[in-house]
Amino acid sequence: MIDSHAHLYCEAFDEDRREVVTRAREAGVTHVVLPNENVASLERLHAMQREFPDFVSLTIGLHPEEVHDDFRDQLDELKRRLDEAPAGTYVAVGEIGIDLYWDKQWRDQQLEALDTQLRWCRERDLPFIIHCRKALDEILWVLDNFGEPLPRGVFHSFTGTPDDVGQLRRRSDFHFGVNGIVTFKKSNVKEILPVVGLDRLLLETDAPYLAPVPHRGKRNESAFVAAVAAFVARELALSPESVSAATEATARALFKI
Repeated sequence: MIDSHAHLYCEAFDEDRREVVTRAREAGVTHVVLPNENVASLERLHAMQREFPDFVSLTIGLHPEEVHDDFRDQLDELKRRLDEAPAGTYVAVGEIGIDLYWDKQWRDQQLEALDTQLRWCRERDLPFIIHCRKALDEILWVLDNFGEPLPRGVFHSFTGTPDDVGQLRRRSDFHFGVNGIVTFKKSNVKEILPVVGLDRLLLETDAPYLAPVPHRGKRNESAFVAAVAAFVARELALSPESVSAATEATARALFKI
């Protein structure tokens, strides 16, 4: 399995990061994609890659919740880092997107930041990792005003409806990431699984957040992606091994790992 989205570089793992990686490997995780959040977090990503060079891949981008007064300065610095990095340093532009769940104050700035970073994807043939929370209409507006071709990419931690999947698919054949939320009793994420299809599905944890059942309430970690794979397999009447293999192949193709 590949954990296509985990913040293993963050402070929540500073005391036992090596043990977390060991448990992930023992659970069958072959690789983890580390999504960036802002300029300051980049060094933590690179430090983890230096320690585990064959196990993690890095992305670069400005998380929508990090979009504030200085967002253009942050984007300028991230773009400089991207331009100066050797080819293959970053496998995607992310975590980018729009989040209006808590605060709509920075809506317009988030729209601009998303458009800017999607252009980096097109210029460099990199996929995106999009975070969308209470903002599908805004995401669709950015995509519809972006022009062709749209970049490829994944909508991570996707919690929309089958109709939402259809709206995005009418723009392009995007990928969708599912994590522990799919296992929650009151979650409707399982309804999108047959609509998305195994060929456009990615598994993720979003660790340290959103631990799946039976680990809900604990700190999430990449080993727990096995619980996500098992749940998806049951919902699609497939074996866990086939889900793990298919989603790993999809992630490797999308991110060119």
